[in-house]
Amino acid sequence: MKPKIFLFFLLIALFFSCSRDEMSLDEYYAYSVGGLTELLAKTVTKPYKGQSFIPGRLGGTWVSAITNDPKSFNHLIAEEDGATSTIVGNMVDYLSEYNFLTKEWESHVASAEIKVYEDAGKLDVIFTLRDDLYWSYYNSDRKVKVTSDDVVFWYDEISGDPDCRSSGYYQQFLTMEDGSEAHVDIEKIDDRRFVFHFPRIIAEPMLSTNMDFGPKHVYEPVKRNGGADAIRSIFSVNTDPKLIPSMGKWFLVEYTAGQRLVFKRNPDYWKKDNNGLSVPYYEEMIMRIIPEENTQFLLFKNGETEDYLSRPEDLDELVNRENPHYTVFNAEGALGAAFWTFNQNPIWKDKPSYSWFTKKEFRQAMSCLLNRDRIIAQVYRGLAEPKLNFFPEPNAYYNPSIANTYLYNPKRALELLHSIGFKTEKGILVDSLGNKVEFDLAIVSESAVYNDIASIIMDELSKVGIKINIRVVDFQKLVESMFTSFEWDSVMMALSGSNIFPTQGSNVWPSSGNLHMWYPNQERPATDWEARIDHLHNEGAYTIDKARAQQIWDEYQSIIIEQMPLISLFRSRRFVAINDRWDFSNVYFDNLHGVKGEFIFLKQ
Repeated sequence: MKPKIFLFFLLIALFFSCSRDEMSLDEYYAYSVGGLTELLAKTVTKPYKGQSFIPGRLGGTWVSAITNDPKSFNHLIAEEDGATSTIVGNMVDYLSEYNFLTKEWESHVASAEIKVYEDAGKLDVIFTLRDDLYWSYYNSDRKVKVTSDDVVFWYDEISGDPDCRSSGYYQQFLTMEDGSEAHVDIEKIDDRRFVFHFPRIIAEPMLSTNMDFGPKHVYEPVKRNGGADAIRSIFSVNTDPKLIPSMGKWFLVEYTAGQRLVFKRNPDYWKKDNNGLSVPYYEEMIMRIIPEENTQFLLFKNGETEDYLSRPEDLDELVNRENPHYTVFNAEGALGAAFWTFNQNPIWKDKPSYSWFTKKEFRQAMSCLLNRDRIIAQVYRGLAEPKLNFFPEPNAYYNPSIANTYLYNPKRALELLHSIGFKTEKGILVDSLGNKVEFDLAIVSESAVYNDIASIIMDELSKVGIKINIRVVDFQKLVESMFTSFEWDSVMMALSGSNIFPTQGSNVWPSSGNLHMWYPNQERPATDWEARIDHLHNEGAYTIDKARAQQIWDEYQSIIIEQMPLISLFRSRRFVAINDRWDFSNVYFDNLHGVKGEFIFLKQ
């Protein structure tokens, strides 16, 4: 895993699509006891536990399906757009990699050494790049050595320039003990070595410094001549992709809008097997752009794609099909979950909904009206569980006793609402001023599962006199409304990342963060509880003592769960089917690593 120092939106990353056929709760319980056991018995459980990979052989084309066209091929834009990140991620790489099994950081494109200066209260992280890294160009002899200049330039001039609007900007500053801010500086030592200078000792310096980056020889002249706007415009989707250099596994060689992207294997990629052969082993990768999920399923059944991330309603057919040409792997519930959140931006302080959304009792009541059992039964076919904890299990400060207790209970929901002045008149819920409680719930158009969850929420809230208007919105328009115009009431969506490290989400949970969903970019905390979260997030980041850190992060989790700025939804069990023409010796699937298949190769 390469934990990012920022979070970006990820469409349908944690959810599968759903069927319109509803299942009663009684049918769900019967199905979950017997049917699920039988279903799982027909799949393969193969988590990664540090197994060695056997050498493979070159050959083959991997064909997969993605839902959306990329917005750009620009490394900076990839921070903001999931489809772009998927594409660009094939052409860059991270400095370090976190091993979930050993819970240690390992070298990736660079090795690291941490030096702590306790007397001065500072530390350095010194990186040394591998000596076999190149920016290569497809079908060309041109190679440009990857050096520390690339990293220093990207950190200072791209991530470090607020005009570039990089999420990485926020990770470059530390709050000092006197409350002032200090910058984490980077310094070049030589062509392969560079050092991050931390003005204060922090708990996870590797997380803060782990980054990917673009080629200085391309981006620097662009910025010099056109500034940040030019940087954000480079490598648009109209660019000939063969002009884009790669230091990753793949070259992008073709893009046909609405149809497909074609990648060719980079033979100079640094990661090699025991025989010195660069991975991946297949020579070509084709990503077909297929927005419609039923079409994706049909293509896989017809053998036209190599893998398929199954929806719940597809599983019966997948596992019970006669003479299947594929194997279905299963993994336990995803670590993260989508969420439901409410707009607390004070620019809408004159709207009745602002006074509702800013009261924790209202948000708690909405959690009590979320019929989790019904959604799991009807949307996920029993193949999910509620996400009730803030930190996931792999987080060192996960505490199972800190969990959401505002579960489905309409009576309790009404009690909470009545406690803040709401009342029911002729079956309609009104606030203390007599305003009918009605608001929008925005969901992304690309996800059928959100639509079905929203429909159940609408139905459940109608039973207590609340009217929900479901708004189905294009993802980019939804992002713009949330962070530019701020014209939204409530929204359902997901973020990448799972808070494996407690300080992850530093641009989400602190009040100044640009992804502080309910009210971003606060100049000062709008509420006492947000001020406390800011304090705890900051204190936890600098607390080395594990026992003291546990106390800090326990309070942090407890406040977020009690205040419910985001109501977490569900962790769906995950299933992936892979074409049997591939050798599965090196293939693993679990909820930490996802599909671990970079060493997959064709059967003989």
